[in-house]
Amino acid sequence: MVTVIAFIVALGLLIAVHEYGHYRVAVACGVRVLRFSVGFGKPLVQWKLRKPRPGQDTEFVICAFPLGGYVKMLDEREAPVAPEERHRAFNTQRLRSRALIVAAGPAANLLLAVLLYAGVSWYGLNEPQPILASPVAGSIAHDAGLRGGERIAQAAFDGAPFEDVESFEELRWLLTRGALDQRDVRLRTAPGSPGGGRELLLNLSRLEVKEADAQLFRKVGILGPWTRPVLGDIMAGSAAERSGLARDDVVLAIDDKPVVDGQQLRERIRAQVVQGKAQAATWRVLRNGREIDVKVVPDVVTAEGAPAVGRIGAYVGAPPAMVLVRRGPLDGLWSGVVRTWEVSELTLRMLGRMVIGQASLKNLSGPLTIADYAGKSASLGLTQYLMFLALISVSLGVLNLLPLPVLDGGHLMYYLWEAVTGRSVSDAWMERLQRGGVAVLLVMMSIALFNDVTRLFG
Repeated sequence: MVTVIAFIVALGLLIAVHEYGHYRVAVACGVRVLRFSVGFGKPLVQWKLRKPRPGQDTEFVICAFPLGGYVKMLDEREAPVAPEERHRAFNTQRLRSRALIVAAGPAANLLLAVLLYAGVSWYGLNEPQPILASPVAGSIAHDAGLRGGERIAQAAFDGAPFEDVESFEELRWLLTRGALDQRDVRLRTAPGSPGGGRELLLNLSRLEVKEADAQLFRKVGILGPWTRPVLGDIMAGSAAERSGLARDDVVLAIDDKPVVDGQQLRERIRAQVVQGKAQAATWRVLRNGREIDVKVVPDVVTAEGAPAVGRIGAYVGAPPAMVLVRRGPLDGLWSGVVRTWEVSELTLRMLGRMVIGQASLKNLSGPLTIADYAGKSASLGLTQYLMFLALISVSLGVLNLLPLPVLDGGHLMYYLWEAVTGRSVSDAWMERLQRGGVAVLLVMMSIALFNDVTRLFG
């Protein structure tokens, strides 16, 4: 139920903001708006403003199916217009006014994203401190000299000036962009942490990334923040329970090899399966102030397309050390602008790479994945849900600016043609382009829906 409600609220809000952008600028330009609808199908709620602006008598509607919306304006191409109302028709407006009205929808979504990101920055967000867990053996982070426990003070793309790193999530976002853009990242460790004061280079440019998934961060080698190697809740009937492990056990060593943090412990458990068979290992754990040895045989877990790994059926690793990231009014607003720009740029880059085959089409997501993420983010709290809304708002704004005839970006391309040539696109060409745009959009939606089904149920 939380997932459904969170999805409907998110979709309704983002669509309403998008359509309000069209509506507000149309009214400002003197265009008469006949209907403002959020959703399609049977109207659930209808109303009109008690004191509408001169020349306006807009009907506001919320419909049964929230997968879209529209603003219907007075237009001679759709219905006859009285001579005295012709100056209020959309099609009779100057080119600049028409372009502003069309661009206002995506612009409203991008502005909403800026405000949501800024609002989260003003309110403050508890995030893990930028202290690194043990890197994956043989990964880029491991080859760069990281060993776990380092606190990252500053980071930057190679060739750019260093910037302070306040949280692990901030660092993860930088690494994500670097990996997807194949840009090297420089790290500077804080004095007092292991290897303090060092500068390291992560050669992310050598990665060939086609999909932003869990394997991406395994290749980078930085999977999470540092945590104590302690066991949490243990599932009934699990390998941990059968082996005699207990909650709050601190794992000191496995087969006499020290365990330094929760991430390294998880990697050791995964590696206790060789050629599909579980291997017994002697764990030295600290329990109630005493060191004891426990023989552990993990369960074997297999996933399609991946090698078998070990699992013990227990929560591994203590919660990481947290820090409250909060910014002032101007800094928070600027951080909202920067994050919106970065997400927009990354979205366009990934779309471009998918078109030329450098990125996997599996990166496309549809309504099922969005609904799933909506529910998960809502269950984590208001700030996480607002971050989710900001991300989807950016995506909606950017996608609507794509030069597909059925989208706002397609109409802007028509106006660009009109500005350059001095004449509008002919009705015949308009119809052909609309058909092509619908076909491309249907293909994209089909791929996204297939990815959703595969990701959630496959």
